Amino acid sequence: MMRSLYAGVSGLQNHQTRMDVIGNNIANVNTYGFKRGRVDFQDMISQQLSGAAKPTEEKGGVNPKEVGLGMSVAAIDTIFNQGNLQSTGVATDVAIQGNGFFVMQSGEKTYYTRAGNFGLDMNGTLVNPANGMRVQGWMAQNVNGEQIVTTSASPTDLVIPVGSKDPAHATENVDFMCNLNKNTPEILEGASRADIIKGTWSTEFKIYDSFGNDHNLSVSFARVAGEPNVWEATVLVDPTKDEEGNLVDTTETRVGIGNTDGAATTFRVQFDNTGTLQRAYDPNGGETNPTGQVVLQASFNVPDANADADGNPARQTLNINLGTIGSQKNTITQSAASSSTKAFYQDGYTMGYLDSYKIDSSGTITGVYSNGTNRTIGQIALATFANQGGLEKAGDNTFVESNNSGLANVGPSGIAGKGSILAGALEMSNVDLSEQMTDMIVTQRGFQGNAKTIQTADTLLETVLGLKR
Repeated sequence: MMRSLYAGVSGLQNHQTRMDVIGNNIANVNTYGFKRGRVDFQDMISQQLSGAAKPTEEKGGVNPKEVGLGMSVAAIDTIFNQGNLQSTGVATDVAIQGNGFFVMQSGEKTYYTRAGNFGLDMNGTLVNPANGMRVQGWMAQNVNGEQIVTTSASPTDLVIPVGSKDPAHATENVDFMCNLNKNTPEILEGASRADIIKGTWSTEFKIYDSFGNDHNLSVSFARVAGEPNVWEATVLVDPTKDEEGNLVDTTETRVGIGNTDGAATTFRVQFDNTGTLQRAYDPNGGETNPTGQVVLQASFNVPDANADADGNPARQTLNINLGTIGSQKNTITQSAASSSTKAFYQDGYTMGYLDSYKIDSSGTITGVYSNGTNRTIGQIALATFANQGGLEKAGDNTFVESNNSGLANVGPSGIAGKGSILAGALEMSNVDLSEQMTDMIVTQRGFQGNAKTIQTADTLLETVLGLKR
């Protein structure tokens, strides 16, 4: 009789534990990144009244007689099912679609979380503004002019330097992709000014010096008389016009193949009968290889720049890429169609400031500058575990490693089972309120049933005590 009392007590205690977990789940139904708990029950040891007996020739086997001594909590599991994603439109809000945790640092201790409601502190560090924990990742390093993220290095704090400067960069490369009209008239010796203008196709393109000042790169193409499929190009930087309307070189522009030493302002290009670029060469001698990229060098005096050690004006050199010999893709061509001479790319820019930033699905943070350039700032790290159910909750929506979780596998998203990152969104709690309310009813009935067991056992004891009057 006393066994039923203690069985009922164990039922009361453990159903109360289950109710505690359900209450915590419901309390966190709107907590970002929260993962619900689940209580698993198991029966306790049973008292054996008699053991089992195997069959004999005279009698069959006999089953054991056992009385259970109640129940206990087998486990309280954390269920890591994916929560719904809610769009917020906030640039620093990030959610994980799939496996993984954000890595957070507080002092020397590392935490892990699914809640991506981040922000910036006064130093531009990406943090959880509620508790100051710093988001971990990898900052980009400048390698030969490119911003490279090395994800094999140890994660560090992520800093987004809003308002920082992007220094001016002088133009080093200009790419042409154009067509020269085969039917453009040749410019004969002694041609009039009107005929020269009619037979010349010109393009202008903005380039930059090391100060960030813009300059006008002018390239004029004219057919060479008596030489089929040959055009002469004149390259000038910041030209002016004289009284007759002719372009005047004001910056001592030079263009050449390989270098600009002793070169003039002109070069020639030759096409085959299909209008495909065949070669480019210096009218005074020297030419490119018959295969590969056609790259010419141009140089000019930079105004208001310090002279060199010999007192010569400072000069800027840039490459003019005409395309690939034998190809018509992204290459200068000659066809019986309207001329469309144009430069479509140059890599110079003026100084700018970091205006905004964006985060892509790989967790890469890209800065957008006022001069139109984009720069990789860093990348957010994710961590996975062999047994994420073994993590211990540490409060503030965070987890820490335990003896049974395994070590954190830290790396970029999309690799080794890690999920993708969605910016401008947050992961909601994975608590299903209707399921929790149902579990609450079941738990309540279980608690009531165990209480009734204790009541009934007490009534039986009272009857026993009343046997002797």
